[in-house]
Amino acid sequence: MTSKNVHIKIGEMKTSIGHIKNLELSIGKVVDDSWSEPMGPTPMPGLTTLRDWDMKLLNKYKPFYMPDCDLCCLCTYGKCDLTAGKRGACGLDIGAQSSRIVLLACSIGAATHTGHARHVVDHLIEKYGRRYPLDVGGLNVKVEAPVTRLVTGIKPETLGDLDEVLEYCEKQITHLLSVAHTGQEASNLDFESKALHAGRVDQVGMEVADIAQISTFHFPKADPEAPLIEMGIGTVDTSKPVIMCIGHNVVPSVGIIDYMKDNNLADKLEVVGLCCTAIDNTRYFNRGKIVGPISWQLRFIRGGFADVVVLDEQCVRADASLEAERVKAPVIAASEKNCIGFKNRTNDPADEIVADLVSGKVPGVLILDPEKVGEVAVKVAQKIAPIRKKMNVLPSLDEIKALAKTCRQCNLCQRNCPQDLNIPAALKAAAEGNLAPLTDLYESCIGCGRCEQACPVKLEIHSFIVKAGEKFMLEEKNFCRAGRGAVQDVEIRSVGGPIVLGEIPGILAVVGCANYPHGGKDVYDICREFALRRFIVMTSGCSAMSAGSYKNAEGKTLYEEFSGDFAAGGVLNVGSCVSNPHIAGAAIKVANIFAKRNLRGNYEEIADYIHNRVGAVGLAWGAYSQKAASIASGFWSLGVPVLVGPHGSKYRRMLLGRADKKEDWEVYDARTGDKVNVGPAPEHLFQTVETKEEAMVAIAKLCIRPNDTWKGRSIKLSHYVDLHKRLYGTMPKDLHLFIRTMADVPMTMKDEFTKILEAKDWKETVIPDPTLLSRMVRKMKE
Repeated sequence: MTSKNVHIKIGEMKTSIGHIKNLELSIGKVVDDSWSEPMGPTPMPGLTTLRDWDMKLLNKYKPFYMPDCDLCCLCTYGKCDLTAGKRGACGLDIGAQSSRIVLLACSIGAATHTGHARHVVDHLIEKYGRRYPLDVGGLNVKVEAPVTRLVTGIKPETLGDLDEVLEYCEKQITHLLSVAHTGQEASNLDFESKALHAGRVDQVGMEVADIAQISTFHFPKADPEAPLIEMGIGTVDTSKPVIMCIGHNVVPSVGIIDYMKDNNLADKLEVVGLCCTAIDNTRYFNRGKIVGPISWQLRFIRGGFADVVVLDEQCVRADASLEAERVKAPVIAASEKNCIGFKNRTNDPADEIVADLVSGKVPGVLILDPEKVGEVAVKVAQKIAPIRKKMNVLPSLDEIKALAKTCRQCNLCQRNCPQDLNIPAALKAAAEGNLAPLTDLYESCIGCGRCEQACPVKLEIHSFIVKAGEKFMLEEKNFCRAGRGAVQDVEIRSVGGPIVLGEIPGILAVVGCANYPHGGKDVYDICREFALRRFIVMTSGCSAMSAGSYKNAEGKTLYEEFSGDFAAGGVLNVGSCVSNPHIAGAAIKVANIFAKRNLRGNYEEIADYIHNRVGAVGLAWGAYSQKAASIASGFWSLGVPVLVGPHGSKYRRMLLGRADKKEDWEVYDARTGDKVNVGPAPEHLFQTVETKEEAMVAIAKLCIRPNDTWKGRSIKLSHYVDLHKRLYGTMPKDLHLFIRTMADVPMTMKDEFTKILEAKDWKETVIPDPTLLSRMVRKMKE
């Protein structure tokens, strides 16, 4: 069922009953029920509609809390001490308060993505009309909005249909945020259930944003061979005026690119981007370039490469405009969510704005018309570039050596560094004339600038690191595949069986931000390891950039070495942050296309199928934001486990299984109705790991599913054992928990496994048709 708003305008019409002029008719909704698939039990779910499913997951994967703070300061009763079993003035304990913070983070993330989608959809409806058709893959994609169909029961066909979907999301986010008010929810598990609901809503909001922009801006449409895009600071032609766009909303960037194209300037300027705007720029304009992930904002601005800086929304440094002012680069704020205190010049003549920015009369302006952003940005860049001459504020190498001598060796920089980099030793060496230790920090530095804020003598330590690593920075010339968008239906048909049966060992989704513990090389190493092992590797956002920022021994980047197909050994970049639902959508489409499960408003059954059958794992190695939390929550809700790097512990809680509690691993066998113990598969739903080696072992293990055939389980165990032995130097101690019959044992390891199983008094069990839902047993019997 699709609901449509209908608006009819009649300029002039003569009929037998009269002469009509300038008539407008508006009909609230016309229901189109041409979709043949029957409606499932949970369309447009509210806060508690899927609570039973959430509780099944939360009882299996119990929250483990790691609060950053034992106080609650959210109301004027506080500060309340919640240590040692105490409750606050409102009655909450530390568990409920920790879950409340998780809910707030997920709701903020969902609101951000949905707000982004609302801006995009409203703009596109204004420009193209409500009846503009959606197309994310032509004949190759018939299940074009799997998340939206699953959650809402709506099959969107036009831009106008997306409006109704967003109204649902906005309503749910309002309710979710209200739950965090003092004196609302009391149970930690109910806070957690609502955090899972925020994740579901977030997935819908993101999907709406991406299918709208794919359809109208003609991004690659489910294209495995999407073009390779130049990436890295070394790819930027600084002899041309450079416009740098930072953020996530591509609409202002499209205004810039369109103005360049319309005025035959496409090859006369450089349009580059940081963070997700960079990815979406290059989906629209293959001459665009990706500078790098979010963590590179300071190095690019201070390096003076940008002549104009355009800031839209999300993950933009609050001091980006101040840093740009230091290098005389005018700033255009292009989002009502990030006005930066600038005067709104949207309605002023473009040439007046250009004159004020070029003369330096104002350091920046707010412009909320994307077409005007395009005109002003291009004209300012052309005029300011010869004046600025790529002015930068990086010190010379000799200045670094001199300034390093003023370092007090107080260690405050290292104490404040999220990576615990040994900055004092590097500064000491620099004071003695040796800059190599500073250069060595370049790869690991995430560009947060906290070292500079902590320094009592105000050394610009990040600038020292960037200058010391300047040679490497200017040689960064890599490739990232343009975001392809959705996975084709035919690709799902080809690999659905091998994925569910376990013969393709798993899907690894590497997503999220760039708060990496040791630089982006870990992301590349993990992706390449699993691509070589014939997993399907999917990437998005900053992680997609980092995955393409390194080369193999033959000088090929990851996207050159591996195909972009959704197939064993493929490495796919689906796109920006709002493209993440294409990853969840692939798992959903396996259930729908391969297993013939109804999709429409049938969330619980599809999630149960994915949890028990689809060996998918998410890895957010550098997750830092509230958006990353809501993205992860959307995957948890589908029963897909997510790993985060060490900084992910700051999300304050994990969702951990207990392998030692057999009762937690019982499922129904849908064929017989009997309860069967399937072992800890997957063992955890949300887990933090410290090193890339630990991550690799955990990924292989978390791909194990109760539904694996003996052949599939054997393949998965061979990867788990091989990685454990290679990286830890030992056999795993829990192998007996994953062997159901001797056929599960990898052929080449029979002897080793037999000894382990005998020592554990192992007994053979059955391979069930697993489900957590009692109604699926009844359905099978019927």
